Amino acid sequence: MIKVMFVCLGNICRSPLAEAIFNHKVKNRGLEKVIIADSSGTSHWHIGDLPDPRTIETAAGHGIQINHRGRQFKPDDTKIYDYIIAMDKDNRVEIDSIMKNRQSKARVLMMGDFDRNSSGTDIPDPYYGDKMDFQEVFRLLDESCENLVKYLVDTHHPDDKR
Repeated sequence: MIKVMFVCLGNICRSPLAEAIFNHKVKNRGLEKVIIADSSGTSHWHIGDLPDPRTIETAAGHGIQINHRGRQFKPDDTKIYDYIIAMDKDNRVEIDSIMKNRQSKARVLMMGDFDRNSSGTDIPDPYYGDKMDFQEVFRLLDESCENLVKYLVDTHHPDDKR
């Protein structure tokens, strides 16, 4: 089982949207018994909260349902998950700080590394934006999730090109 954790700041916009898009793509490929994902935030602000209504609305507009409650990224996540995917450099720094001097099996990557058009850039936080900002984040995450699924299939199951 390959376990993926998406991480942003509050776990109400980018990371739950990435989790939902990613799990949708995994299910469409019939890989849900091989790959699973969750999401969390580096802050404690939204523990137990539903995602931002604009996140839910954006996902629903693309036929994707979000079933998630906010949770904070925990040090033990580095032992449970194989891949930790940071939405931006600030969250990457926070994740690296949490992982410092800990035994970890997780590989930390940037979500933007999977976007062919802007490799390595941050996924912008749409929280203070409008519906168009959420749509743009969806577009970025949709392509990045597609490429991440391909990467995982190629890395862990080279003969399975579903």
